[in-house]
Amino acid sequence: MFPLTEENKHVAQLLLSTGTCPRCIFRFCGVDFHAPYKLPYKELLNELQKFLETEKDELILEVPNPPPKKIRLQELEDGIDRIDNLSQNGEAKVSNIEDGHIASKNSNLNVCNVCLGILQEFCEKEFIKKVCQKVEASGFEFTNLVFSVSFPPQLSVREHATSLLVKQEMGKQSLSLGRNDIVQLKEAYKWITHPLFSEELGVPIDGKSLFEVSVVFAHPETVEDCHFLRAICPECFKPAKNKQSVFTRMAVMKALNKIKEEDFRKQFPCPPNSPKAVCTVLEIECAHGAVFVAGRYNKYSRNLPQTPWIIDGERKLESSVEELISDHLLAVFKAESFNFSSSGREDVDVRTLGNGRPFAIELVNPHRVHFTSQEIKELQQKINNSSNKIQVRDLQLVTREAIGHMKEGEEEKTKSYSALIWTNKAIQKKDIEFLNDIKDLKIDQKTPLRVLHRRPLAVRTRIIHSMETRYVDEHHFHLYLKTQAGTYIKEFVHGDFGRTKPNIGSLMNVTADILELDVESVDVDWPPALDD
Repeated sequence: MFPLTEENKHVAQLLLSTGTCPRCIFRFCGVDFHAPYKLPYKELLNELQKFLETEKDELILEVPNPPPKKIRLQELEDGIDRIDNLSQNGEAKVSNIEDGHIASKNSNLNVCNVCLGILQEFCEKEFIKKVCQKVEASGFEFTNLVFSVSFPPQLSVREHATSLLVKQEMGKQSLSLGRNDIVQLKEAYKWITHPLFSEELGVPIDGKSLFEVSVVFAHPETVEDCHFLRAICPECFKPAKNKQSVFTRMAVMKALNKIKEEDFRKQFPCPPNSPKAVCTVLEIECAHGAVFVAGRYNKYSRNLPQTPWIIDGERKLESSVEELISDHLLAVFKAESFNFSSSGREDVDVRTLGNGRPFAIELVNPHRVHFTSQEIKELQQKINNSSNKIQVRDLQLVTREAIGHMKEGEEEKTKSYSALIWTNKAIQKKDIEFLNDIKDLKIDQKTPLRVLHRRPLAVRTRIIHSMETRYVDEHHFHLYLKTQAGTYIKEFVHGDFGRTKPNIGSLMNVTADILELDVESVDVDWPPALDD
């Protein structure tokens, strides 16, 4: 059943006469169901011509300003002389339809003056196949996809011009045209192409898919269509660092919403002029959303930073915890890059023992994303076999949202440490026993001198929940602490020239320093422990 009614006939006649394609005619006539858009272009054109037949075997194509132009149906059927451009004096330029496609100088069809060929050439199976070939050659692993398109911003100007034309024509029939009555170009394009993509690639289109195929269109011939808007609404077109042009779709739409109808008509033709060529495809890109891997790591070396240690462009140590783990993940997931985060960090000379420190790695644009639990176990083993400086446990795939659990209430969590302490004065066992009785000691820590170059100057209150001591000799003892996360342990021992108060030195009335420090536990219950 043809989707247009007698009520649509005048609008359809007008749009066809001024160079608008059948699918765009459907859009401006408010056809909001999918089936008609999916018909082949030749069939659509034939059906539209039949619909516009009159009892007198004539079709009146009305255009604003010049008198009506009569074209006989026999001409439409045999070769159609169609008005595709209107000169200033109202004379028509004529081109011929061949094999159901309207001929133009540079193409085998007359290019639509609204969609610039988007709903003509770029809905066909041939184009869809080209995109799918690019997708299949990209090497990405996917079970569904989201398809996105970027249209030239001047399409919005041409749609606006056409909507004013249709609005005027409907007004003559005492009909109204609301903004929501027009089917958006992207909607119509999606209705046509999504089933074709699903069929060709054998996977569903899913708006929530992490795998995206995007096509960017351009139309150099009409790029100046938007430029008059800048003179009328300069405030809408402000340069942005990450934008090559001020004429973005959002900026153009903002300006179109502000400009008065009469001002627009003075600056831009209604209907829009017909272009000579269809859009070009600037790029077809495939990208996969980031995936996240989490686990816990132990660090056994006192000569290994958590992240690459580079000062003034010079690497100080050859590796890091981050690299020892991420290098393997990058290779297996075939990702472009990564971002490493963890629940706190230890100094280069501090070991992390016990159940390890939680970490998460964001893998950017991975080409492989599906792994069995056995494959992840094997990956973990591969990491562990590659170095004796670290070990990884509980390696698993997690969601972006789950990483929030690692950071949630981090400062309310507790961490346990063991430290070897030196004192300048000789001590006996009884001189350190009082530390065992101190509970929930509040200390004030001014940002340590050693991290002042990367942390803002502030005084932070932290809690030492408990301490235990084990005497070694008259100048050494072991100190076991349970503290609030975020406590600077080294500074709590030596005082950092009085920047941490109180400290072990001031409590014992000695000069104290820390010789070795180990993280014994990070009490963040994440990620979930896995069976070995």
